[in-house]
Amino acid sequence: MGESTSPISVILVSSGSRGNKLLFRFPFQRGPDHPASRAGKPRSQYAVNSAGDNREDQEGDSRFSDVILATILATKSDMCGKKFELKIDNVRFVGHPTLLQHALGQVSKTDPSPKREMPTMILFNVVFALRANADPSVINCLHNLSRRIAIVLQHEERRCQYLTREAKLILAIQDEVSAMSETTEGPQSPFHHILPKCKLARDLKEAYDSLCTTGVVRLHINNWLEVSFCLPHKIHYVATNFIPPEAIERSLKSIRPYHALLLLNDEKLLLSELPLDCSPALVRVIKTTSAVKNLQQLAQDADLALLQVFQLAAHLVYWGKAIIIYPLCENNVYMLSPNASVCLYSPLADRFSCQFPGHDLPSVLSKFSLPVSLSEFKNPLAPPIQEVSRGGHVITVLGHLMIAQLQGAAIEVTFRISCQELQNCCIATVRVGSPKLAAGSPHPVSLHSALFQPCRQQGEAVVLESGMCPTFLF
Repeated sequence: MGESTSPISVILVSSGSRGNKLLFRFPFQRGPDHPASRAGKPRSQYAVNSAGDNREDQEGDSRFSDVILATILATKSDMCGKKFELKIDNVRFVGHPTLLQHALGQVSKTDPSPKREMPTMILFNVVFALRANADPSVINCLHNLSRRIAIVLQHEERRCQYLTREAKLILAIQDEVSAMSETTEGPQSPFHHILPKCKLARDLKEAYDSLCTTGVVRLHINNWLEVSFCLPHKIHYVATNFIPPEAIERSLKSIRPYHALLLLNDEKLLLSELPLDCSPALVRVIKTTSAVKNLQQLAQDADLALLQVFQLAAHLVYWGKAIIIYPLCENNVYMLSPNASVCLYSPLADRFSCQFPGHDLPSVLSKFSLPVSLSEFKNPLAPPIQEVSRGGHVITVLGHLMIAQLQGAAIEVTFRISCQELQNCCIATVRVGSPKLAAGSPHPVSLHSALFQPCRQQGEAVVLESGMCPTFLF
């Protein structure tokens, strides 16, 4: 899942009076001692390729030199402002070439500063290299990120010629490294020297690293304008399969007033991550939300319209900061999720032990091996402080999607299936008679989706290709 949604590299090219130039790329061009650069050397026909060599062959972007990339990625002016997509063998390049509007001597007519130099750059393109078989939704998302970065760079170029200054700095370093290479034994990569000196290069590297890890990109271009982006494939996934963005959007439209919002991060930590110019309504929702309070009550307590609360809740869910649940009550029935990690020494188990001293995660999850209600989960003879701790246990494991709530006829179906059958067939196909779950559906609904699909309108049933209900990501 990670390799199929992560970019291979990020590339910045420009076109101007000095021709087509590759200003920066990350990761850097491989050195002569890298295994990928030794592909042309004689090799035994009986040698076996290692897993690392196969990976380099699959990615394949290192075989393109800087000159070739600058030639094929610096498009003509007619293609600016449109989606750029180019597939070469097993690599697909996606970008959004942008034309600098003040080029060709237009600055002197509108700029009050007559000392500003004539720009030498005509267009630029921030390109992401992907695998050729990347999902179309991933391609569209990365094009959206390229377009956002291009808009901000175009704005800063108009305001203070930021892109021109950074490009001159990069080209000067490249010329200096080229001159040094003539006196040394072999060529050197200039990008090692560009990265610590160029703010734009560090921003592009940060964007690449964020896309490969968390999927959440937060940049401050020129320490002035913020670029925020979320790659949903890195946040919403089941096992090793990501949830398609289309299914996420459909699920967000199914939020109802009787649902509740459960924050996945601490309130103070979440508020500290918000931008300075965020909506005050979002701050009020974060401070007022509770796992035992439905969205209608949340709207009343926050003094906001219910529709606005829906939009803010969908925003938090899309960015992976919250999930949608049913308000916690004693009648709710929960069961261990088939995708839950039950490793004894997982990082989540360590964090759980630190958060709740004297308790361990496997013991808590073992109580949900069979369907159990919250009234059965709590101990009536325990002191109130211990009951509050038990409620924290449920909220924690529910927030990490380690348990799921059973709804309607799915509870009856689950009780009729023995524990041995659940172990042997976790996704057995059954017919569910509840109208809230599968009424009017011509296809059999899997037990997996029947267990975790929240109540919907009569006659509505949504099941993903992977067999998982899209609303389970909440």
